[in-house]
Amino acid sequence: MVSRLPVIDDDGEVGDLSEVDPALFKPFQALPASLQAKLRGRPKAAVTKERITIRLSPDVVETFRATGDGWQTRVDIALRDWLQTHSPAHLALRDGQIAGRSG
Repeated sequence: MVSRLPVIDDDGEVGDLSEVDPALFKPFQALPASLQAKLRGRPKAAVTKERITIRLSPDVVETFRATGDGWQTRVDIALRDWLQTHSPAHLALRDGQIAGRSG
């Protein structure tokens, strides 16, 4: 059996591996598939979202945040749902506000 060298010391610091025999290391392909999947990290999503900055009314943000984790996803879902029956092109803006609304 291969001797296990202490890689992490008592303080949690990773030791110097430059003097360790490279033959002790396994190639990535030799690792179990489950470990390879973990080391690769989270797979890329087929559809990614675009990161933006948006200003929303405080009451809107408060309402969605009150729903807990995933509230931003719920905002996205609500906007998608709204777009099924509405068109943002039909909203008339006046002085940065939607005509007939305050906020």
